[in-house]
Amino acid sequence: MFNFDFYNPTRVLFGQGRIKDIDRRIPADARVMVLYGGGSIKTNGTLSEVLTALGTRHVIEFGGIEPNPSYETLIQAVSLAKQHNINFLLAVGGGSVIDGSKFVAAASCYQGEATEILQSRGSKIKQALPLGVVLTLSATGSEMNSAAVITQKAIKTKSAFFSERVFPAFAVLDPTKTYTLSKHQIANGVVDAFVHITEQYLTYSVNGLVQDRFAEGLLQTLLEIGETALAEPENYDLRSNLMWVATMALNGLIGAGVPQDWSTHGIGHELTALYDIDHARTLAIVLPAMLMERKEQKHAKLLQYAQRVWNIHEGDDTERVIQAVEKTRLFFERLGVPTRLSAYGVTDIQPILSQLANHQLTALGEHRDINLAVSERVLLNCL
Repeated sequence: MFNFDFYNPTRVLFGQGRIKDIDRRIPADARVMVLYGGGSIKTNGTLSEVLTALGTRHVIEFGGIEPNPSYETLIQAVSLAKQHNINFLLAVGGGSVIDGSKFVAAASCYQGEATEILQSRGSKIKQALPLGVVLTLSATGSEMNSAAVITQKAIKTKSAFFSERVFPAFAVLDPTKTYTLSKHQIANGVVDAFVHITEQYLTYSVNGLVQDRFAEGLLQTLLEIGETALAEPENYDLRSNLMWVATMALNGLIGAGVPQDWSTHGIGHELTALYDIDHARTLAIVLPAMLMERKEQKHAKLLQYAQRVWNIHEGDDTERVIQAVEKTRLFFERLGVPTRLSAYGVTDIQPILSQLANHQLTALGEHRDINLAVSERVLLNCL
């Protein structure tokens, strides 16, 4: 196992009715900006609950954060936060709202040009406004980590940044807040969490036995509950487990001390930037093709995945690996998530390869050996 630091300061407030508890987690004299997306939190009553919990604090709202949060929108929130001397942010939504709020938290305190936060992948962040979260969509794990991904529409780029200063101070995880989500959104959340886990698990062994067993348990849970969670929207136990799996998938725990891949995300981000395909759906497109392309380099872990997660024990080693990858693809399809580029009207991979080259994404994967030629083969197998 590699040396590692594990640090996660986010306090999780889990369970039904926990929104009221934010009153104890935000200073009484705080000037709060509440950030959210398209406005569903107004119609389903969540915003009203949040405002009631905030009581007499000075509160302003900023809505309209997109599913792929854009720099162009978020910089408006930064300007508003500065104008009103905001000193606490509260993100109410899913991963996009949380990611966007992390950028606002950092950019509101940044002395230079805010794009430098993205260009430096967060290394230039010296301070940020404190941030709390009320989670309404189980998917990205952003509620309990220090990462964010922001889109710059003008240049069709998705950029990730990382900083300990944007860890949420707290996260309210109330599974009932996911009851009104569409099957499309829930399916995306299952896929997103699943691929987050595989990016940290399906690499090569460093004898991280604890991390492997955690990852395998999370994957098995998603396989057990994923389809039923779509069919039974108000099943509290199912939605509780889905919410907690998605959070655990990317809070740093299963990735501590082990190699990580993230090539599926690297290519997937370009698909979203170019064609506005949902982030999770880009992952469902790329992952099976990537695993098939890398089945020799990932052979030992894929065989372990086949045996422990999919319970495949028949056939030779190669046959079991191929079965596991195909079962992964079929799981995504059963969730209603297409796994081919053609399903989204994409038939030419050259623009994607150009984007990868322009953004210097030419050494991806846990071994940094996924160059443009490898990416091209992967994308051809995604058509």
